[in-house]
Amino acid sequence: MVYGSVTDLPQRILVLGLARSGKAAVAALTRRGVEVTAAGRELGNDSDLSLLDRAELLVKSPGVPRQAPLVAEAEQRGIPIWSEVELGYRLLQPRLVGVTGTNGKTTTTELLGAILDAPTAGNVGRALTDLDGEVEPGALVVCELSSFQLEDVHELACEVAVLLNLEPDHLDRHGSFEAYRDAKLRIFERAHVNVVPKDSGLEGIEFSADDELPAEPLIRGAHNRENAAAATAAARALGIPDEQIAHALETFPGVPHRLEPVGEVSGVRYVNDSKATNVAAALRALAAYADEPVHLILGGSHKGEDFTPLAAAIGPNVQSVHLIGETAGELAAAIPEAHDDGDLATALAHVEARTGDVVLLSPACASYDQFRDFEQRGEEFGRLVQNLSG
Repeated sequence: MVYGSVTDLPQRILVLGLARSGKAAVAALTRRGVEVTAAGRELGNDSDLSLLDRAELLVKSPGVPRQAPLVAEAEQRGIPIWSEVELGYRLLQPRLVGVTGTNGKTTTTELLGAILDAPTAGNVGRALTDLDGEVEPGALVVCELSSFQLEDVHELACEVAVLLNLEPDHLDRHGSFEAYRDAKLRIFERAHVNVVPKDSGLEGIEFSADDELPAEPLIRGAHNRENAAAATAAARALGIPDEQIAHALETFPGVPHRLEPVGEVSGVRYVNDSKATNVAAALRALAAYADEPVHLILGGSHKGEDFTPLAAAIGPNVQSVHLIGETAGELAAAIPEAHDDGDLATALAHVEARTGDVVLLSPACASYDQFRDFEQRGEEFGRLVQNLSG
């Protein structure tokens, strides 16, 4: 059943986690007259098991792990657990185009939004429940879906489900690559059309970076051509004409914090790739600038990854490597020639770049040691670059 009205929804709901997704869920449920209880670290009640005594449903924000006390207790009591996107799907009743993968999700989601002229929501940007009341049932919505969100879906069904790639990530949360992969592949449960990487061994419409596209994408890098190929395959599956796809490919500028040029000072270009929060993403950034002199800034908080492949990919075009954050020691062990600079400001001060060089922030790590999130890290990088130009 799709819960579309107040009478269909459980009437006593506990929302756990009060960041972007949780706040949107509380607002949507309150508008519908549901008795909502909010819990989170912000309120200091995220371990209060008595909150479950009247709850008929627990809606969980993606940042809340399955091991959290209220989640574990809800499971023990047999109380249903939904992710916020599950709730959003049932409230909105959209034609959902879902996008998941380790890297490229946001770029592909926003590109598809531009192609389809449809709202985007999910893992980055607006929460799906935040669209409640703004879209009609049956409207196309493009939704970025993370492994954390897909853990707790039950009826969510994509008209088109896109898997971009699978690389080790979030092993600190999932415990193993197999568990992470299994969460990602839940996007295909109940999907009408699957779009999958070529030679992935998965059934569906295949795509690759070598596909013939209606137009060459404006955004840079082989990985972004692959993202464009996935978006093209999904759009064609929805019956979108190539002319409409081509226009979006030629005009879509990309999204912030993904190979984003943030300034040029004395002929040196500065590129913010703060969203490269794992090794695979940093490898794609290095490949995009393989023919140019690069000064690379790496490091951040731990995610349990092996940095050996990253070290092996650092070619002769990389003029210097500068390390920041809590993973600096591990990275230095893998890349002995790197400089341990501690923080972004110090790293930028130590870069000795010349005209024609690129200073690339592509950390290969999460940001939580020194920043609230990757966005704040990228914004700080941009601010420091603007100070250099000033």
